[in-house]
Amino acid sequence: MNKSVFLLLCIVMYLSIIPVSAQKFVPNYDESKIPAYTLPDPLIFENGSKVRTEKEWEKRREEILRIFESEVYGISPAWKGKIIPALLSSEANALDGTAVRREIRLTLKNGSKELPLVMLLYLPKTSERSPVFLGYNFNGNHTVTDEPGISVTGSWIRNNVSTGAAGNRASEAGRGKEASRWQVKEIISRGYGLATIYYGDADPDFDDGFKNGVHGLYDQQPDDSSWGTIAAWAWGLSRAMDYLETVAEVDPGRVIVMGHSRLGKTALWAGATDKRFAVVISNNSGCGGAALSKRVYGETVGSINESFPHWFCENFNKYNLKEELLPVDQHQLLALIAPRPVYVASAEEDQWADPKGEFLSCVKASPVYVLLGKKGFPDTGMPPVNTPVVGSIGYHIRTGGHDVTLYDWKQYLDFADLHLKRK
Repeated sequence: MNKSVFLLLCIVMYLSIIPVSAQKFVPNYDESKIPAYTLPDPLIFENGSKVRTEKEWEKRREEILRIFESEVYGISPAWKGKIIPALLSSEANALDGTAVRREIRLTLKNGSKELPLVMLLYLPKTSERSPVFLGYNFNGNHTVTDEPGISVTGSWIRNNVSTGAAGNRASEAGRGKEASRWQVKEIISRGYGLATIYYGDADPDFDDGFKNGVHGLYDQQPDDSSWGTIAAWAWGLSRAMDYLETVAEVDPGRVIVMGHSRLGKTALWAGATDKRFAVVISNNSGCGGAALSKRVYGETVGSINESFPHWFCENFNKYNLKEELLPVDQHQLLALIAPRPVYVASAEEDQWADPKGEFLSCVKASPVYVLLGKKGFPDTGMPPVNTPVVGSIGYHIRTGGHDVTLYDWKQYLDFADLHLKRK
């Protein structure tokens, strides 16, 4: 064997033993290449018996929830600390006199450990308690609108987190840059409030060994089922809910949790773990959110764990390239929210998030809603773009890409009106 042939054989053998995680990921966007899969039935207990009553569903719900905790998102610790609110600013005539605006520092205190979060809260001027949308923003509270007077907030800004270094803070240049994603004037004009917090202050969006953010409030030795960052963000939304329950102008029975992309995954997990959220909205949440993992379309379990090793618990890595072994899938996540309304939105150009997989989750979660006496999801065929399908579960796929638009917000407000407006 000559030297060149021997070298070629060595290269081939070397490439054959490189871990798949080290090879370039090529997403599948071909429906004909989706592997055969079987979805776990949310209405069948692990022992094979069928769920027939609401009481039995509550037992099955706990069963599914425990699996998601141990195998996907991680187990979050109980909260026995306290929240100390402090008003940082107040504007009685915000948004051209239509709203009240406040900034509140929420100091989460657990023993000797503390973490400050700053909430931006808009409320419509009304004598009644208002329903409120709650969600994280990506780049600081001051990016949500271009109104002056909102403090520049946000450290560990996402575009710079690859350094993992302190000091990656937001700046004045970002003011109002994400206003199109929040549509605050539209929200207020429809009679709703908005509460938002910069997500990176709740937990930094990089693999920091779970030392900062809300993880830092606990002395924990992580194990394979410990809470990842998505669970930590969801946990933080529950602490925000704790505070909103104390605000006289807020109706705590009509708080809607909403999130986009990774924060859409977060909103779904928050809604599954905290029944106080009256409506749950997922915008372009994809893998680990509303999309079925077993379809292996677009972003996959392996690719998301490779790119974002901090988002889920360590156990989730067992299913990299082995989605068929997953004991749960995302339609069951939607089912955990039942009977409360849930809305899932996709975008035509966002194939990475698998719009059809998000739609199918709605279809497959519907039987649980029906069992609980709700309308469920009224269709089984993928709808045309910009044609919402609405029951207790709502869905639309709109034109455009991975974003939150005015069109999306109008559907969310209509959905909230349908389910939450007082007659």
